[in-house]
Amino acid sequence: MAIKIKETTRAQESTNAIERLYITMRHLLNRGFYKPSGVSGKALRNALLVLRPEIYGSVAEDKSELNGLIYVLERLPEGIEQCRYINLTSDEGFSKSHIKPIIPPKRRRNCYRIDEEQMNIEITRGRSDIYDILTHLTFLFIESNKISNRVLIEESQSTIRDWVKLEEFVESEEKTDEEREVALIHLANIMGRSFEEVTDLHQRLFTKENPDRFLKVIYWLGKLAIEEETTGNKRTITFSPLLRERLGHHIHGEKWANTIKNSLFENDLIHRPIHIISANMHSVMNSLFAQRALENELKNKSELQIYEALSAPGNGHLRKKVEQWAQKNGMVFIDDTSGANIDIQIFDTDKIEDGNCRFTAIQENAEGHKPVIFVMDYAFGEQAYETIDELLKPYVREGKKYFLDVCSISIMGKAGILEGGKGDLMIPTAHIFEGTADNYPFENELKATDFSGNGLKTLEGTMVTVLGTSLQNKDILRFFYESTWNVIGLEMEGVHYQKAIQSASKVRKSINKDVKVRYAYYASDNPLETGSTLASGGLGTTGVKPTYLITQKILEQIFKTS
Repeated sequence: MAIKIKETTRAQESTNAIERLYITMRHLLNRGFYKPSGVSGKALRNALLVLRPEIYGSVAEDKSELNGLIYVLERLPEGIEQCRYINLTSDEGFSKSHIKPIIPPKRRRNCYRIDEEQMNIEITRGRSDIYDILTHLTFLFIESNKISNRVLIEESQSTIRDWVKLEEFVESEEKTDEEREVALIHLANIMGRSFEEVTDLHQRLFTKENPDRFLKVIYWLGKLAIEEETTGNKRTITFSPLLRERLGHHIHGEKWANTIKNSLFENDLIHRPIHIISANMHSVMNSLFAQRALENELKNKSELQIYEALSAPGNGHLRKKVEQWAQKNGMVFIDDTSGANIDIQIFDTDKIEDGNCRFTAIQENAEGHKPVIFVMDYAFGEQAYETIDELLKPYVREGKKYFLDVCSISIMGKAGILEGGKGDLMIPTAHIFEGTADNYPFENELKATDFSGNGLKTLEGTMVTVLGTSLQNKDILRFFYESTWNVIGLEMEGVHYQKAIQSASKVRKSINKDVKVRYAYYASDNPLETGSTLASGGLGTTGVKPTYLITQKILEQIFKTS
């Protein structure tokens, strides 16, 4: 009797592709270099093409992917498409050189254009940062090869007319709007896209300083791929020896945590009850003080209208007034210089004058101490473990240990939702780590019922901590959604935060074993819906309401239980 072998599903194929990607990336990191056109580079490309992540749209098709390209360009340094050599480094002192850092708009990392051919990218946030960069670079190399394959005539090693005309435009010094329009027509043919589509992308990348950025990006992506084919001059990715030596040793996290604990000690806050909140640098401050600080400027406005006004681009003067009000009422801001890229706010509630805060009753603990609220900016992937793990260790000064009285740890963040839309809420009861058997159930102080009646869909269940949001596809996510795991969403930090909290409270016993934890996320995207991925654009004002609903619920519990 013949045994029927069960065919692998798309979810299983995709899971295998993710595993191959990460195994290959770790191998390349240990090796120290690779060429995108070499065996290892092709292995990365093939795995990504099998996976076909939602965020990269049509990456596996012949036509060029547009939204995915914008997403990647916002997270990599400007000019990287021109560089044949890309070097990933640790913080090795480039800030002390004459070279001005390039900081991508959607990822805080320092990058340095060393010369015409080389870009150095500083890695200070751990392996997640490396995986993120290598995944985006792999996407760029795939798109680069698509361009080369369409414009290069193999028999003669010459290029098609559209490419010649694009090259003439990019290299010309004087450019008219008419010539630019003609160049975009040629570009549309090269990319396999409509003139309307490429014009829209051209406008999205347009700046006064670099009006032809889109045309130049496509030109340089194609140019370097063509040269690889015709001259054998290969692009190369390298990892500096110091980066490979330092990775995983919490160098930046330790510096970051020590700076904070020094500040707590010097401000006589080291013995006070501490509530840690991982959030942005505005919602806690605004929730505490905006209504009082802006009662003249925004009279008769609702809370939501005040927060929307503070989020508007042209209202910097309002944000400045709230910040000054907060500083007069016990807020200390610590601008991070450790390389972790995580800024800090410390709120000493004992210094809040009566009537100056949204919350009127600030409770004292049994010793008569009012709480300290410690707000840290978002961590990135595995960096969440590094920072919280170091922060929760005892502070050692002059041979004496000081244990922090951490009462609660609250995590607010954006996440992908599997049932619902942008702005909806997710309240996790457990985190599971994608690709491993690790799972972290916990007692969440926040409940779905806390957010009822607010007009937003609120889900309660399991969250998946993924290795990288840019690697998710519908098949894997649908498997999670339909399985008995009761998965409601995906994010990148939850497991890492909870691992550090459990280690400190239950194993090392450096903080209270009954420390309260709060997790809440609002949806930045729905990767199961076409057109609703992260590449489709930001939240805009849609994110204001859920951000402040979560923040206020966290603060209500802190002030009630302190």
